[in-house]
Amino acid sequence: MTEETQGQVEHPWVMLESPVELEGWMELNNQELQKLLVSQPSFSNQGQGICLSLLHGGEIYFHTNAAGDVLLDVTADAEWVIPVITATTKVQAPKGQIWLLPQHVLMPLLMGLNTLIATSRLVLKHAYRIQKF
Repeated sequence: MTEETQGQVEHPWVMLESPVELEGWMELNNQELQKLLVSQPSFSNQGQGICLSLLHGGEIYFHTNAAGDVLLDVTADAEWVIPVITATTKVQAPKGQIWLLPQHVLMPLLMGLNTLIATSRLVLKHAYRIQKF
């Protein structure tokens, strides 16, 4: 287990049927992440967020920056999902694997990915290669 995933539990994905369910899921994960960060302060402000493992391979790491924008790290094995990300966010794919998205596209993105997610887990530390936007 890496430092990134130490102590984190992989949760099977439960289909979210509505934006209200999605908001509840996001709030629950935010609360759980904040509890973990309080109990392990060495991880604060170091790329914490959530990782979604996809049914057909690959992972997407989500992190919100101080401005409320969403950083996505789409792993090479998850490149197959780029058309879904582009369609749901109306944002063109970046040259690298790191996406910077405005906050308002998070809900449509997650609803679009909903049927493609296998599991989720909280992440206390992830090295986003921010310079590769």
